[in-house]
Order: sequence, then C-alpha cells, then structure tokens
Amino acid sequence: MKSHRALLALAISAGLLALGGCSKSDEDAADTAAGTTAAPADAAPSESPDAFVARVNGTIKDMTPELTSAAWLGATYINPDSQRVESAANERWLTKNNEFIAQAKTYDTEGLDGATGRALHLLKTSSSMPAPRDPAKLKELTEIASRMGATYGSGKWCVGEDCKDIGQVSQILADTEGSSYEEMRAAWEGWHDIAKPMRKDYQRFVELTNEGAVEMGFANTGDVWRAGYDMPAEDFQAEADRLWGQVQPLYEQLQCYTRSKLEDKYGEQGSINGMIPAHLTGNLWQQDWGNLWPLLQPYDGVGSLDINGALEKQRQDILSGLVAKAGGMRSLTAEKQVELERQADLEIATRMTKLAEGFYTGLGMPALPETFYDYSMLIQPRDRDVVCHASAWPMNTEGNDVRIKMCIKPTEEELTTIYHELGHIYYYLAYKDQAPIFQGGAHDGFHEAIGDTIVLSMTPEYMASIGLVDQPAVSEEAVINNQMRMALAKVAFMPFGLLIDRWRWGVFDGSITPDNYNSAWWELKAKYQGVAPAGPARGEDFFDPGAKYHVPGNTPYTRYFLSHVLQFQFYKALCDASGHEGPLYTCNFADNPEAGKRYWAMMQRGSSQPWQQTLKELTGGEQMDASAVLEYFEPLQSWLTEQNQGKTCGWEPAKS
Repeated sequence: MKSHRALLALAISAGLLALGGCSKSDEDAADTAAGTTAAPADAAPSESPDAFVARVNGTIKDMTPELTSAAWLGATYINPDSQRVESAANERWLTKNNEFIAQAKTYDTEGLDGATGRALHLLKTSSSMPAPRDPAKLKELTEIASRMGATYGSGKWCVGEDCKDIGQVSQILADTEGSSYEEMRAAWEGWHDIAKPMRKDYQRFVELTNEGAVEMGFANTGDVWRAGYDMPAEDFQAEADRLWGQVQPLYEQLQCYTRSKLEDKYGEQGSINGMIPAHLTGNLWQQDWGNLWPLLQPYDGVGSLDINGALEKQRQDILSGLVAKAGGMRSLTAEKQVELERQADLEIATRMTKLAEGFYTGLGMPALPETFYDYSMLIQPRDRDVVCHASAWPMNTEGNDVRIKMCIKPTEEELTTIYHELGHIYYYLAYKDQAPIFQGGAHDGFHEAIGDTIVLSMTPEYMASIGLVDQPAVSEEAVINNQMRMALAKVAFMPFGLLIDRWRWGVFDGSITPDNYNSAWWELKAKYQGVAPAGPARGEDFFDPGAKYHVPGNTPYTRYFLSHVLQFQFYKALCDASGHEGPLYTCNFADNPEAGKRYWAMMQRGSSQPWQQTLKELTGGEQMDASAVLEYFEPLQSWLTEQNQGKTCGWEPAKS
C-alpha cells in the first residue's frame, strides 16, 4: 500500500514521528534535552495566545530538519546507531510536544482570531503517538517505536540458510500463476512470523500511549486519533460506517466473483466458509487483488495494457545500451555486470518518476526542487537494510527539500505508486507558505487522496499519450476489463482500510485485550473482507497485525479508507472543472489548466481551516460521499451482479 510517513506539522495535526518522518522544535531544545517537563495542564497561560502559537511555529521550523533527518536515517540505514539517533530525536520532540499540548489546553479559544484559534485546536488534538510526560516512560516509548520499526524493516523469512525479504516474499505471492498453493501459503506464513517478537513491545506501546492520551484529556489513544477530524469522535466513527455502507454491496459482489474463481482453480481449498484464503489474493495483506488478474480477467486479452512489459522493455533497452557502451557483455566482469544492472534500475526508476512529475507540471504545478532526484531513494541499496515501504518526505518547512523513498521496480503497480507518492510531495509544496502548524492535510484522508485522484486519470488513453501502450481499442468488453483492474486495487482495498483501525481502536479502549490480539484481528478480517487464514487457527502465539507496516509504524489507517472515498469525489470535481462529458470513468484531465488551478488552490489551504470548508471549495459539498465511487464503477457492478446470478454470495464471519 502506498503511504507517507506522517510529517512534522502533520505530527501536530494528524500523525507523528514514530513513523520516522515528522518533526518540530525551537530555541528551548537545550532545556528539552535536559529533561524539562511540561507545565501542569491547568496552569495559567504564561504568554498571549498569539505569542504562544508563534513560538510553536518557530519550534516546528527549527526542529524539523533534525527530526526528519533522524527518521530518514532510521528508514534508509537500519542499524543500532540509526535507531539510537532516531529514538533520541523523537524523544526530544515528544517532550516538547507534550509541553505544547499542555499549554494549549490552558487557553480558551472562544473569541480568538481565526488562525490562532485554529492552531490551538490542532495542538489540543495533536499526536498519533501521545507520549507520557514522565521522562523515563517517554524515553521507553521512543525506544519501543524505533525498535518495532527496525524489526519490521529488517524482517526476513528464512528456511535454513535461504532468507527472503519482503520484496522476495511478495513476489512469490504475486506470481499467482507460477507459485503453487503451498508455496504461497508458506511464504505468507513465513512473513507473518517476523511480527512475533513485536507482540510484547506493542502491548507496552499501547499502555504508554494510552497514558499519554489520558494526560492530554482523552480516554485512550483511539479517542485522540478520532478527535482530529473536526467533529466529535463518536460522530467520526459513525461517518466511516456510513461511507462503508455505501460501497459494501459493490465489494460483496467483487468478493463473490473472486471467491468463485478461486474455487474453480483450487477446488475446496479455494474458499473457507465462503471466505477467501488469505494467501491466495496475490498480496501479503489482501489489500490489493491486482495480481489475481490472470484468473479474474473478464474478457481474455481485450483492451490489454501491457504496462509491465513496456516498462521492462525500456529497462532492457537501457541495460543493452550500457553494456554496448562498456564494450559488450564478454568484456564485463561479474562485478561490472552488477553495476550496470544497478545503473539500469536507477535509470528506469528515474524515468518512471519523471513521467509522474510530468502529470503534475502539466496541470500547471511547479517542477520538483533540484535536490529531489539527488536525495530521494528510488531503488533498493545493496549494502544495507532499508524500509522499502513507499513514503514521501518533507525534510523542512520551506519546501526546498522533499523526497520519496521507494525500491522501484519497472511494473505498473510501482508506476501508480509513484504518481501517488508525488501527490504527497505536491501537497507539501502547495502548503509550504502556510504557518508550520497548518502544513498538513485538511485531514489525513486528504493527503492520501491527492495522488490517487491523479491515478484515476491514468486512463488507457493517457497511458497511450505518454507512449507506454498503443492506442487502446474501445468496446464494452474493454470497459469491463479496465474497470475490473481498477476495482481490484480500489474496491478490494476499502474494507481493509477500515479494519486496521477498528482493531487498534479496540486495543486502545481495552475491548480487545492482549490475550485475544490475534483472534480479534481475524474476526475483523472475516467481518469486513471475507478473508480467513488457511489451516489451523492462528492463535495468540502469533501477532499477525504486526506483519503490516502501519501497525509497528503507528500510522493511523482510516485515512486510507477515507482517501478511497475522497479521491473519487475529487476526481469528479476536477473532471467537471475540465469540461469532461461522458461517463465518469472515461475522464482524463491531464494537461487541463482549470483542473490544475482548482486542485492547487485546495491543496494550498493545508489544515488552516476545517476540512469541510476545504472540501466545499473544490466539490461544492461539505460531506464526504461515496456516490462517485458507485458512479465510476456502475458498468462493473452491473456486470458482477449478472455474473453472480445463481451463486451463493456472502460468508460466515468468525464468531466473537
């Protein structure tokens, strides 16, 4: 899944540093490092609200480079030294952030200037990782966070001396045609074993963050997360449920069709009480079913877009040119061959990134800073462990050092991930002139939706326009095929986008206790996704939630579900702005200046105003609405309903 590491002011308004990409601070850093504790929450304000907010903004600006650099090292040079540096930087910031939260609570925001009042509101609901004020406990929390991140980043599945990292494990699952049922099951189980050592750390992590949440005035960490949406926490949960209710029938039709195809291929092993075996979706977490395309393709070869083949051919052409320039393959040492392979990998990764940049600049947005290609990590290093999970990074508040971190392969999935990650980057660039406190998404779902809105505009016609495919044929069969490919990424993901935080909210509020962490996880997987593990029950000696990056990385996840609603809303609004006529799914607003102008204006707002107002400025409405999802997929939903006629759809959820 595509994501970014919650960054600086996002650390204030939506996420936090433990993810390793966040930041803030000021001239009091020396006092903080020396162990200065926050003033009591009920102490009288020591300065005016305006002066306090100005000081916080200065602190964020000053501390950001240290914190983001430490996080970058922690993700791209995984070793005990980088863990120690990252942990210490997080500790300094969390101590300072606790002080800010406590002081912010002493101000009455009624009658305050709009910007100051807004800033105080964001501060009062800040931090996805609320930290205890006790210096020893705060230090313990940062060490745990860094340790869990390193455990995940360096995780490998080993059978004897043969060890495979997450990329290699994922490839086994992705090869749904070449890998056997048992090979995929072994790989899936092997990767999930890497999370076992995290279990005790995560339990303590929950205890410590809950203590911090209570000190902030909340019941638990989950309440802190839900408070950041400009609505009461209880209303937000109901809002997420409402949106899921809109798209659930479409998902159930897709699940039914997919399960029946798996049953056709694997017989009785293709389903478990109407649910899909977890290792058969082509994805470690069942969040994207695109690798099942050979099995699920409605009309064989119709409207086929061989993006993978086109990108791999470009890479091979690059490599051939490098080899010829070096005197031919016979003249190369093994070491030189490896070097040229690496050069070809970097060149194709750079080309793919520049294609994505071209979409944004074609809308009238600025070119990326010169340092972007110098400082980004585009391919996996050979000499060290890194976190390959794709992420976007603002390294300061000025917008002149932004980066992505990926291990890019020449595939269609990786290409769309780049377009997604640059959405984060351009959001950072758009709101860079806002005060640091407001340098965040309108809410965190906005941040994730920016780039995915662009991905929706990557129609077959667009892919042809950038030279990756020939001009596609137009037919009803081609429409259904294209819609199925998109649904396997977008619709298949939506219940997964809900269940991770449903699990964590239960963990934080105590309704899910440590002795049923894993069973509760699989109950939710069954309820929302209709997915189950093959074989014996995964008992409490496992910690399967920890096998997903965002759990040890402490990244709130409902943002991704919300983004899958918002991106279709944004897309429809931009299509309307571009003057598009015809079915929504045919819209491509590339190079349209009006669409670009509207989008950039929304992005510039950052978190300076409630998200409802920002949403209204782009779409005309203040409510998130999944109706655009249903409008987009209307042809496919009708087709799926027809295909599933006479089949027993639905599944038996796990018993709680």
